Amino acid sequence: MSDSKRPEENTPRGTRPAMPPGARPAMPPGARPAMPPGAGPAMPPRSRPAMPPGAKPSGDGKPRLTRKDFASDQDVRWCPGCGDYAILATVQRLLPELDVPRENIVFISGIGCSSRFPYYMNTYGMHSIHGRAPAIATGLKASRPELDVWIITGDGDALSIGGNHLIHILRRNLNVQILLFNNQIYGLTKGQYSPTSEEGKITKSSPYGSIDHPFNPVALTLGADATFVARSMDRDTKHLQAMLRRAHDHRGAAFVEIYQNCNIFNDGAFFQFTERDTKPHRALFLEHGKPLVFDEGRKGIRLDGFRPEVIDLTDGRWSIDDCLVYDETNRELAQIMARIFFRPDLPQPFGVFYREKRPTYEDLLHRQIAEVTARKGKGDLQALLRSGDTWVIEPEPAEATE
Repeated sequence: MSDSKRPEENTPRGTRPAMPPGARPAMPPGARPAMPPGAGPAMPPRSRPAMPPGAKPSGDGKPRLTRKDFASDQDVRWCPGCGDYAILATVQRLLPELDVPRENIVFISGIGCSSRFPYYMNTYGMHSIHGRAPAIATGLKASRPELDVWIITGDGDALSIGGNHLIHILRRNLNVQILLFNNQIYGLTKGQYSPTSEEGKITKSSPYGSIDHPFNPVALTLGADATFVARSMDRDTKHLQAMLRRAHDHRGAAFVEIYQNCNIFNDGAFFQFTERDTKPHRALFLEHGKPLVFDEGRKGIRLDGFRPEVIDLTDGRWSIDDCLVYDETNRELAQIMARIFFRPDLPQPFGVFYREKRPTYEDLLHRQIAEVTARKGKGDLQALLRSGDTWVIEPEPAEATE
């Protein structure tokens, strides 16, 4: 063999031998050339990134969330047959349609069966203390007004120990949704009468019948000057979803009472309004700008002065033109409808009782802060703490010792 070296042996270390113009180095079969860091493979024109299986693109091309995206990995621990399951499913079906980023949604609850709700939502949330969910939500909305906050509560949690917190968040008009699950019983503590239980209710804590007069949640919230008040039921999920959507679209404190069956301790409390055989005769659905009719159009509601009464639309004496046309922006009319409360002679109203536009608490708060800051400048907490009447506590002089 000759002493002369091969061409590659004459190439300095760290360099590659020169190749003819346009030539490319050979690569192993199936190998791809390396790309600069961060560079992705070229995509065909007008193509989009792959989306998770079953996901649908939204208007901006991003994957649209589904109900499954809002379901957490926690086992749902309500009693089999509880009405809370239907409410949970309805909320999870609604949220993807609202187009609110999941990281901006927060569920806050108090104590009770309904208050386990945040565990089952794949969002931010807090299972707080008894009756104080509105107070915690107030702090959150005041500091983070861009968040979409839902308060989950029950008749015991909201109307007993939490009564003051409820009425104050309503009058302040924070932009939140408040869902009150009303089953007319304390379910988590195994069946005591609640603030909405009917008079004479026999329970473990009222063995001879309750002598308490019950709260009417819709009338109570109207009295607190709530800007949106509605009522629905667990067994009519189509109506419930419509009411929740209306509540979410409202800018302000939106209160929705939901009749929820507790099949263990108060089964059938609302069956007259929810079951197929009796619902047409006992449930009245309020619709803005439409006459109040029920019983599949055979009966209607008219006002005799300020007193509502049922009229028969089939006997020729009355027509649909005689029925009251509902106006959900009329507070006085809402109060009349709210007082139709478990009356045997009148159907129970469901739907939006009242709505009005009013500035929200957090808008007023941040506007005030901005105006004061513009006028006085940014505050100095340390200077504030040391201003005004201050004093210094001096240590007592040590006693002289011999």
